[in-house]
Amino acid sequence: MRLTRTAVVAGVVSATAVVSFLLAAAASAHVTVSAPGATRGGSDQEITFRVPVEKDADTVGLKLQLPTSTPIASVDVEPTAGWTHTETMTKLPKPIVTDDGDITEAVREIDWTAQKGSGLKPGEFGAFTIIAGQLPDASSLTFRAIQLYSDGSQVAWNEVAAPGSKEEPQNPAPVLQLAAASGSTPSARGTAAVAPNAVAADDSGKASSGAATTGIVLGAIGALLGLIAVGVALRGRRPARS
Repeated sequence: MRLTRTAVVAGVVSATAVVSFLLAAAASAHVTVSAPGATRGGSDQEITFRVPVEKDADTVGLKLQLPTSTPIASVDVEPTAGWTHTETMTKLPKPIVTDDGDITEAVREIDWTAQKGSGLKPGEFGAFTIIAGQLPDASSLTFRAIQLYSDGSQVAWNEVAAPGSKEEPQNPAPVLQLAAASGSTPSARGTAAVAPNAVAADDSGKASSGAATTGIVLGAIGALLGLIAVGVALRGRRPARS
């Protein structure tokens, strides 16, 4: 039995598939936003941002830029243990009209900074939550996030897919879809519609870890099968004993 080209190719293809699968699983983790039940013009809405650590370094900071073309009327930040936060305001070109009067300024950026020893370690994720006093009458909100690492590097999650494109950018900005205030059809879980790079608040952590786990398991199986194929082929190459 001779070593066949088919067996070698099968082993190589299998190994390549494993690498591609694992890389795809790793790339799927990014900053996401969720707000179950969020509607256009809604008030007192809790919005959570999930930040996974994708590098071999601690995440020690997060800069979150809020949309200014469709501003949120007011923002309250939930304290995060071991982290401090500051807000930067901006003057609005057009005031937001509310029952309590016109709002001329809004939060445009929130900066979270980890205290010494409190950063997010590799393999962990953090949840940063705000409460929107009043959401704008818009179909979606696009946030931009900058993730800061202990090695001095940073990753900007600020890319938006081209109009009509279904391909997700490499570093997608967190996008939150807002349901219509009335006459909308609720989803099966009763949450607001979510963009491709956003996940429901109660499932985002499970979805990310589940996808990664599935990718690793399937990748390991593929690698094992590839090695078996190559091993069998090499064994068949041995000369037969007399």
